[in-house]
Amino acid sequence: MRPPAPALISGVRPGSLAEEAGLEAGDSILTLDGRVLRDVVDLQFYQAEPEVELHIRKANGLEELLVFEKEIDEDLGLEFDRATWDDVILCNNNCFFCFLKGLPKGMRKTLYTKDDDYRLSFLHGNFVTLTNLTEDDWTRLEEQRLSPLNVSVHATEPGLRRKMLSNPNAPDVIEQLRRLGDLGLQAHTQIVLCPGVNDGEHLDRSISDLGALYPTVRTVSVVPVGASPKLEDWSKERDGIELVRPAGDYAQELVAQVTRWQKRLRKEQGAAIVQCSDEYYVTAGVEVPPASWYAGFPQYENGIGMVRTMLEDWKRTRRKLAKLGPGAFAGRHLVIGCGTLIGGRLREIAAEFEALSGARIDVRPVTNTVFGERVNVSGLLCGGDYVRELAGLGPDCYVLPRPSLDYFGRHFLDSRTIEEVEEELGAPLTFASQWSEVLQILQKGPRRPGRNAAPNGAFWSVQ
Repeated sequence: MRPPAPALISGVRPGSLAEEAGLEAGDSILTLDGRVLRDVVDLQFYQAEPEVELHIRKANGLEELLVFEKEIDEDLGLEFDRATWDDVILCNNNCFFCFLKGLPKGMRKTLYTKDDDYRLSFLHGNFVTLTNLTEDDWTRLEEQRLSPLNVSVHATEPGLRRKMLSNPNAPDVIEQLRRLGDLGLQAHTQIVLCPGVNDGEHLDRSISDLGALYPTVRTVSVVPVGASPKLEDWSKERDGIELVRPAGDYAQELVAQVTRWQKRLRKEQGAAIVQCSDEYYVTAGVEVPPASWYAGFPQYENGIGMVRTMLEDWKRTRRKLAKLGPGAFAGRHLVIGCGTLIGGRLREIAAEFEALSGARIDVRPVTNTVFGERVNVSGLLCGGDYVRELAGLGPDCYVLPRPSLDYFGRHFLDSRTIEEVEEELGAPLTFASQWSEVLQILQKGPRRPGRNAAPNGAFWSVQ
């Protein structure tokens, strides 16, 4: 790792201690209480004291010392475009199913960084393998109580996991998870399921091994491999492994297998623990589980529980619409763009929305031409795909899914900005993740998204 660069401030929250002290975007933190900060984690950890001293370099090059007297744990109110200032920790694996292998040219530059950084796991919910941790990293995990982490397991059998990671030196992940537990830390885990590789009896063993580590392992998500044509060709040529998306029969069998484990673990551990990707339920034509089985939706960003969250939100929104009356938004026209996987379900709800509101809600599933039509989720659609299929429809505004944008809410995967896509679409552009937000758009008009508001479960462990 290179020495940390000064922490460049990108924003200051209104009304915060930092704003009162005159800090502005473009200023940099040189030290906090004499420490050079490596990342946002250091800032959060060391700013918790009731008195902190910042050595600042202003945007004009002048330096200042600022002393803050505050409540313990009170946040200074600083924002940053980068979470780390000493680069990111890179991945030392070479998985045959690595999504980065399937990325075409011209995407957001940050997507090509093959990170495997436990700090980004804590801060933003990124999944990491733990294969590159040093003893210094373990010491820091213990000192700063970074919990929970999101851990990509894929298989608990050491030999199979090493094969999947193409890393013969990968540590035993069960031993690593036990070590986290000994430190009083927790993890959410995922298994990217590759048919014919880590499914069937291998999946049974992985769920059994991980379930036995509860409550250190809080959840186990089973998600399908995301295979673009480029990744499929690369995987088949290099490893002879054919990556396939789940068909209906396969998805039905998998949902049944996971459901058996959910019922068993609820009896043994008092929690379902294992959770299945929404894609499997939709593909299988099976109703998603009730909200109580998702344990607070900690893996929402991983496509776990999005459908259930939407359905629960729709119940509440439907009641609000009924109170407003059937003509409340007569004459209004919205076009909602989405991935092809969820399009049918959204259209069913949109028909009810129209009948209750008087508005025209036009749901348009968009085919993914960048990653291939088999990649069917909304979060992997590019700005160009929306423009290609939605331009010129003439709505009052276009409503696109918030997961299509980056963390900061500025760019699509293909680096197009909101403003560029809006201009090509020819009508105002706004974003939503729930039907209640669609109602707000009708009531208050389009709005620009902020940073990702979805919780990633990060907290300071008190153990």
